[in-house]
Amino acid sequence: GQYGTHVDPPAHFDEQGRTLDEIPLEEMLVPLIVIDITPLLAAEPNHALTVADIVAWEKQHGPVPRGAFAALRTDMAKDFERNQARFKRAPFPGWSLDAVRFLFEQRGIVAIGHESLDTDASADFAAEAWVLKHGHWQIEAMANLDQVPPTGALIAVTWPKVKKGFGFPARAYAILP
Repeated sequence: GQYGTHVDPPAHFDEQGRTLDEIPLEEMLVPLIVIDITPLLAAEPNHALTVADIVAWEKQHGPVPRGAFAALRTDMAKDFERNQARFKRAPFPGWSLDAVRFLFEQRGIVAIGHESLDTDASADFAAEAWVLKHGHWQIEAMANLDQVPPTGALIAVTWPKVKKGFGFPARAYAILP
């Protein structure tokens, strides 16, 4: 269940964390923001999103709305079909620990998503561990983020309500204005 587009609930990293059946529907249909770091990847192919990147994004698109889902666009999903070795590479572009803490603590988002199979490329998965051990959930191996505007869409995320499930394939889709 941890390959292809899938959900990681808190229980994926925290034995006491919420499981799939404990994530409320109110967190599964929310405003979507897409933070595109592809312009930064030419100079730094393994760039980890920073707080400064988020602040720059907000200057262009407005504040991150409370209760939103934040998706990180890296275009790694395009490598899934055409270059599996590149898709599975490490390190890879992702989230920094400071960026995820900022989004959850300062902006009040409910979840994150990304195109890679993990949140970050650190040796200890610091950003992923923080997200999941602090009661949040995420979607991994997302695709088609290049077709979604930075703001204005909703995201609907679904998965079977597996009792005490700690990961499962998921369907995530944007509802555009």
